[in-house]
Amino acid sequence: MARHRTRLKICGITRLEDALAASMLGVDAVGFVFYDRSPRYIDPQDAAAIVRQLPPFVSAVGLFVNPDQEWIAEVLHYCPLGVIQLHGDESPEFCASQRRRVLKAIAVREADDLKRIAHYNCPVLLDAPAPAGVYGGTGSRFDWSLLANHPLEHDHPLMLAGGVAPENVAAALAIRPWFALDVSSSVERAPGIKDQAKLTALVRALQQAERP
Repeated sequence: MARHRTRLKICGITRLEDALAASMLGVDAVGFVFYDRSPRYIDPQDAAAIVRQLPPFVSAVGLFVNPDQEWIAEVLHYCPLGVIQLHGDESPEFCASQRRRVLKAIAVREADDLKRIAHYNCPVLLDAPAPAGVYGGTGSRFDWSLLANHPLEHDHPLMLAGGVAPENVAAALAIRPWFALDVSSSVERAPGIKDQAKLTALVRALQQAERP
């Protein structure tokens, strides 16, 4: 049986140098936040300039929060995204209606929230809950022990976000073999400004945790 490899996405990219640094470390995807209330918001044209300079095989993901279809279309007009990450209260029907690949984020407050995974016919990202009006990027994590008694057996890939950092990567992978980890604030010097040393530490921690 082939050994599982956990993919890694770095979200909240606002600078070309950070996107390239992450790419050179072997990160699989970089994320751009198109939610204007976020401190990591980036203009679609600025994001497009970064995406066009990404190395081959690095995916560009656009994060949206409760968007209307017009906003998604406007962003896609400028920015060649490969994946749309819907991070708000979007319905399964809205997710299914998209013409791009979709990743749906679900905030986990209690065990019953995990039942929502089955409602979506797309990859799902489990994230920590945030204060009203804030969607992700807080650096906090939900109670991972909630996953202990939940089988999480679904056909679509499952990902983990919310407080994932170099020091707890091994603990995250001990819970289950995640398809990917999604990281933002734990590798930053300031919102939207990534730290090379922290990025490197995260990648090394993931590699170490996956060694047989």
